[in-house]
Amino acid sequence: TTDTSAFVNTQIDWKEILEAHVFKADLPGLKKEEVKVEIEDDRVIQISGQRNVEKEDKNHNWHWVERSSSQFMMRFRLPENVKIDQVKASMENGVLTDIVPKVEVKKPDVKAIDIAG
Repeated sequence: TTDTSAFVNTQIDWKEILEAHVFKADLPGLKKEEVKVEIEDDRVIQISGQRNVEKEDKNHNWHWVERSSSQFMMRFRLPENVKIDQVKASMENGVLTDIVPKVEVKKPDVKAIDIAG
């Protein structure tokens, strides 16, 4: 049988780098078609997945089908400094990576003031 219990404890890492928030999830055995990344208007990112497994065994006069399903869903509220319209997601070797760009913060102009005296 295929072990689908791995999703029960699915963990997603969220790190913030200078220009973006990066989410990574290890999803071994899942295809990208079985994973969804959604962004809601109130800056909530939802990462979910579902795997359906069907095992058939034919033997003499009987036919047996075993079905199992496992799924996960995690939601995170993003800070205000993100560009939700520019989120990118990719999946490679069972690792899902979501990149949420941050709004560029303009550094304040610094002007030297002469000191009289």
